[in-house]
Amino acid sequence: MKTTAHREAFHARPATAVAEQLGVDPQTGLGTGEAAARLERFGPNKVPAPSGPGPVVRLLRQFHDPLIYVLLLAGVVTGLFGGYVDAGVIGGVVALNAIVGFVQESRAQRALDALSKMLPADATVLRDGVTRRIPADRLVPGDVVELAAGDRVPADVRLVEVRLTEVDESALTGESVPVRKSADAVAEEAVVADRAGCAYSGTLVTRGWARAVVTATGGRTELGGIQHLVATAEVVATPLTRKLARFSRQLSVAIVVVAAGAFALGVVRGTPVPEMFTAVVALAVGAIPEGLPAAVAIVLAIGVVRMSRRGAIVRNLPAAETLGGTTVICTDKTGTLTQNRMTVTTLAVAGRLVPPAEAGALQRECLVAGVLCNDAQPGEGDPTEIALLESAVEAGLDPEAIRAGAPRTHTVPFESETRTMTTVHGDVGYLKGAVEEVAARCADEVTAGGVRPLDVAALEELQETLTARGLRVLAFARFTPGSAPTLLGLQAMHDPPRPEAIAAVAACRDAGIDVKMITGDHAGTARAIAAAVGLVDTASSARVLTGVELTALPEERFDDAVAGTQVFARVSPGQKLQLVHALQRGGQVVAMTGDGVNDAPALRRADIGVAMGSGGTDAARQAADMVLTDDDFASIQAAVQEGRSVFDNLRKFIAWTLPANIGEGMVVLVAIVLGATLPIVPVQILWINMTTAVFLGLTMAFEPTERDVMRRPPRPPGRPLFTAALLRRVLLVSLLLVVAAFFAYRAELASGLSIAQARTTAINVFVGVQAAYLLSCRSLERPVLLAWPGHSRMLALGLGLTAGLQLMLTYVPVLNTWFHTAPVGVGSWLWVLAAAAAGFVVVEADKLLWHRIAARRSLSAARVGGEARAR
Repeated sequence: MKTTAHREAFHARPATAVAEQLGVDPQTGLGTGEAAARLERFGPNKVPAPSGPGPVVRLLRQFHDPLIYVLLLAGVVTGLFGGYVDAGVIGGVVALNAIVGFVQESRAQRALDALSKMLPADATVLRDGVTRRIPADRLVPGDVVELAAGDRVPADVRLVEVRLTEVDESALTGESVPVRKSADAVAEEAVVADRAGCAYSGTLVTRGWARAVVTATGGRTELGGIQHLVATAEVVATPLTRKLARFSRQLSVAIVVVAAGAFALGVVRGTPVPEMFTAVVALAVGAIPEGLPAAVAIVLAIGVVRMSRRGAIVRNLPAAETLGGTTVICTDKTGTLTQNRMTVTTLAVAGRLVPPAEAGALQRECLVAGVLCNDAQPGEGDPTEIALLESAVEAGLDPEAIRAGAPRTHTVPFESETRTMTTVHGDVGYLKGAVEEVAARCADEVTAGGVRPLDVAALEELQETLTARGLRVLAFARFTPGSAPTLLGLQAMHDPPRPEAIAAVAACRDAGIDVKMITGDHAGTARAIAAAVGLVDTASSARVLTGVELTALPEERFDDAVAGTQVFARVSPGQKLQLVHALQRGGQVVAMTGDGVNDAPALRRADIGVAMGSGGTDAARQAADMVLTDDDFASIQAAVQEGRSVFDNLRKFIAWTLPANIGEGMVVLVAIVLGATLPIVPVQILWINMTTAVFLGLTMAFEPTERDVMRRPPRPPGRPLFTAALLRRVLLVSLLLVVAAFFAYRAELASGLSIAQARTTAINVFVGVQAAYLLSCRSLERPVLLAWPGHSRMLALGLGLTAGLQLMLTYVPVLNTWFHTAPVGVGSWLWVLAAAAAGFVVVEADKLLWHRIAARRSLSAARVGGEARAR
């Protein structure tokens, strides 16, 4: 499958042929006039910014949503009936939603800006045979540039001359260590990470010097291709956003239909039109859950705060809930699952394998060779050479003392052609490099019994054993000038897995979340780390797909191959985006982690993009929904746990608030159908909605995480927000509220109380049942007394404040006037307590009944499955 727009395969042609094709002599460069003509033809060397709607249009577009229409209607109706404070709150919620959406939509532009900042301001170019510094945006294809350590590559180039050149391409390819470059051509199908003869715009030269011919500038570079992917990657609406939008549409239609039917029924029965209009407005006010968007925002905000305490900074509120529904996590390897530092794990001397800490006299000289044939300083230099110093320290050696006792007199630096480095220290020298290169020069090897002829076959077998574990292996030898080297042994190293990542991967798998590794590193290394962290049972059982293999897959097999593979290696930016697409087509909710520019398109496309905070690029952070402050996979697992808690608390709030709204609407509807006086008038409904939503419902945002939250499988992405069980509970409690309020209202009237007193009792009964139901909602599936999640100060505070407000509504004269209430006696409060207790018992009994039914069904299914397996 094609992953990027077609570009010429300059990496597969000799450097001289590339220069000839581009019409330039690498020794003199372009002429000034030709460079000017090409600049006119190709344009400046800049990553182009895509055009799009302006900020005003983007802001206004945030109001085009059914939920916003419902909110605006609620605000207007609330204002018409004097609820100016409530209307102001609703207006504030609408404005907040618009601002959050506007900021979210601006993320792509910021990501593109971050990409453009990766280009250097100036470049060293050879024109008319003279080396000069010019603005990098004036470079053109065919220009000859010179690159030195510390330079950022200003355009895509084909290397012509190379001197010990290494380039950090991690931001582009995901390669964990700097890449050694050469002027050699490679196979045409080689992925970007394997194109040793090329360097790419935005990458960093860490060592050496090179001369190169510019092959692409601006939007035609690999960096420009990534910019195009970021700009065109579709931002997927979060599951919560989609479900709330669907709910708001359904709610809007239901309210209009029911209100119109009730209005028509009342008018036909002879009720005056103004009176029916008031009743219908009361029905609409009761049915609209004004507090839902505010509660959703607050629940998400509390979840964001909790996540930040665990190392995850959420940049987009709905992402807090989306994490809880994640079914697949696609994670980078380096620094996320691993510690991002090379470590020597094994010394292989005389056929014996030991860790550095157990090194004895036999291994000592191999460790000394690693110290002397080494340009690094402790904590500074090439990661591989730093690892060699640390292995000597682990074995009890002092690198500074070793170097002081054997000063270097001559050096042959590492050459990519020979893959070796040589140092001489007086009358002894040391050789370090690739096993096959060092072995080819050695005649003998050190053994426990002394020096003997080198056993090449045994050495090759040993090397295969170590590389199969995902280890990088270096060989060491000593020599005296004029004689053949003697092999001292091998040092094998790797970037070790984070211990906390191992536990986090296990927790995710226990929670039913599929974890896939997507890395730019080599397949063998990826396979070994996957086994080490528990992504696969053993390295030998790990199926690894490389970028080349993904490209060769037929389109009809691509999705199935992606779903059945845990490890992907040497993948390109476009392929990362394809992998996310494929998983989403399979119905998965995808969390994608990354730290490089190459990850930005996939981060933007994923349901939840997770960028690295300390080691990541600005482009990755700007494209992501969440940033990890510690770059640790364990923080992702913790964020998923918090995300599940957020979703639980949202469900609890919805399960609690909808019965109140439906019950209020049903109270009005029943009164209209019966031709009776309204037991609760619109302004009283607004009081109930305003006070209970804030002081009761929002306590759900602070509910502690339930103990079994990471032992459940992910909720199916297609499952609606309102399941059959939730709908049944909502209808049951709505019916309880209607019966309790109507019964109390009619009973109080029958006892001789005024309409104002009867309505006051009905309001208090309504709020009392809601308070009791709030306690039951702390666990939606199991009886709350069996699954008590722990103490909640916010719950106690909310119940106390609500009780105080109801007392004020009942006994404060000014509130009696505003809300048409009146003081009541002790008997009325007994109604409230009885109704609340009855409601709590009924709901808990319903949960117990259905919990037992579900348990029996599960047991029966298990028995059937066991019998089937037995047969």
